[in-house]
Amino acid sequence: MKYRKFGKLDWQVSALGFGAMRLPVIDRNPNNIDEPLAISMLRYAFDHGVNYVDSAYGYHGGNSERVVGKALKDGYREKVKVATKFPVWMLQTADDYDRALDEQLKKLQTDKIDFYLFHGLAKSRWEKIRELKVLTRAERAVADGRIGHIGFSFHDSYDAFKEILDGYDNWTMCQVQYNYMDIDIQAGTKGVEYAAKKGLAVVVMEPLRGGRLSNPPEPVTKVWENFKPKRSAVEWALQWVWNQPEITLALSGMSTMEQVVENVEIAGRSSVGILKKKELALYDRIRDAYKGLCPIPCTGCRYCMPCPNGVEIPRIFEMYNEAMMYNQPAMGRAMYRGGRGLTPDQQADKCIECDTCVELCPQKIEIPDWMKKVHAFLGPPPPKPDAPKPAA
Repeated sequence: MKYRKFGKLDWQVSALGFGAMRLPVIDRNPNNIDEPLAISMLRYAFDHGVNYVDSAYGYHGGNSERVVGKALKDGYREKVKVATKFPVWMLQTADDYDRALDEQLKKLQTDKIDFYLFHGLAKSRWEKIRELKVLTRAERAVADGRIGHIGFSFHDSYDAFKEILDGYDNWTMCQVQYNYMDIDIQAGTKGVEYAAKKGLAVVVMEPLRGGRLSNPPEPVTKVWENFKPKRSAVEWALQWVWNQPEITLALSGMSTMEQVVENVEIAGRSSVGILKKKELALYDRIRDAYKGLCPIPCTGCRYCMPCPNGVEIPRIFEMYNEAMMYNQPAMGRAMYRGGRGLTPDQQADKCIECDTCVELCPQKIEIPDWMKKVHAFLGPPPPKPDAPKPAA
């Protein structure tokens, strides 16, 4: 295993961290973790040098922390730093911070959480934290030893990211979505570089974009099929992250023992600057290959918004494009039918074809036509016809 300095701390962290968000489950029930397998996977990673595990209050319906706590028994707790997250969306009063923290300490069977993150910060959530003075509670928890360091995970724009970083002096770390396809998404490369310059440890989540980059479609794999050195799709994605000096570690949410073994092996080959100039140029060609699979030329400018009938046009296009680009229609349908805060009233079938958006779209996209196609592809299946009644 390779190790890196964790921001300003005098501590070396493994290049690979274990993200406990996608543990193996039984009967496809995300809340029913296969505990023996999950514990063996976690301990295999710990035995092979992984010394950082990341969980959260809501992962696996609240069961992730409990299983991680079991895996850290028998001497493993002393070898591994634990990160978990406060559920900011549950915040009503400052007391909720201490209530959740104490519950998580019990689940993890530990008296201290090394890195306690505000989960999924965005501008609106950050404003609420400041309004309720929750950072004072966090500092008190550091002082009384319940947590070691304060950090946050993030999902919003670069401007919001910078505002959060600059708005508090005692951040130890930040956790951002980052991979070779998301260089301009959310915090992006600018955010990663800005956080590193401020001395924060930069923890990467979704280095494989939720698994989308692990099984690319044929037009993408053709880009590197004759390229040397030979690497798997997973290794191309992970090495791109680890190549950057600003990155502290990459989290991987692993669901099988095979994934753990593979990722530990790849991490052992990682280092800053490992990629040569011709290899870095290859990623530009890979991005172009993915973008060539994007059917709707939406840039997310949002000139079409607000829709007079409440349709979330850019988000719908994003879901459809990603489903097609990454060849994951099932994930696209799951997101469209209930993910990312999309309600039935915001779905594509609510388009009334007023053409207001068409007149405003700089890309001249025939939005109402696409709305029909998108809903037919991502929307719920039509109801089955009633069975014929038996003859009297």
